[in-house]
Amino acid sequence: MTTSPMHDICARGPVIPVLTVDDPARAEPLARALVEGGLRVLEITLRTDTALEAIGIIARRVPDAIVGAGTLRTPEDVSRAAEAGARFGVSPGLTPALLARAQALDLPFMPGVATPSEAMAAAEHGYRLLKFFPAETCGGAAALSAWAAPLAGLGFCPTGGIGPRNASDYLRLANVTCIGGSWVAPQARIRAGDWSAIRECAAAAAALGAPR
Repeated sequence: MTTSPMHDICARGPVIPVLTVDDPARAEPLARALVEGGLRVLEITLRTDTALEAIGIIARRVPDAIVGAGTLRTPEDVSRAAEAGARFGVSPGLTPALLARAQALDLPFMPGVATPSEAMAAAEHGYRLLKFFPAETCGGAAALSAWAAPLAGLGFCPTGGIGPRNASDYLRLANVTCIGGSWVAPQARIRAGDWSAIRECAAAAAALGAPR
């Protein structure tokens, strides 16, 4: 599989924590706990009004973290994420306008796909590393395994319904570069400021195995 800046980012660890931050004050200690646990690549979803602020805080104050923005749905989302300091972007889907904006800003970008046709469309635009979402609903590891031969040369980061129970099912696949999941830092622990528990969970996730 051809490598790219997005592939290089995702290849830094087996799991990308998918994070929803509703209080910017928690952004720095959350990022530090995850990095100390062994997970450097962090995705902050644009699902709250404070997400962009959280991205900026992590980008400035936690230099060992590689912070990106998730749930990018419009070209404006891509621009705002890049301005906030995001080093990569992730979308639940793909549109020509999204891809064009990411390319114009030279922002490493991972569009989301749920079917072979969508994966082929992303590949036509030059994208070889794709988010498979929602993974479990769309056939899970069995689906990705079946895609491997007909979609040779494409890599995936499955997200959606993945946790410690089934993470290894995905990570053992040759066409999976990493996985994404929110189980590493659940909302209840973030809001409680339980950084030691999040650090331990991150360490367990980091130990799941090196991605291919």
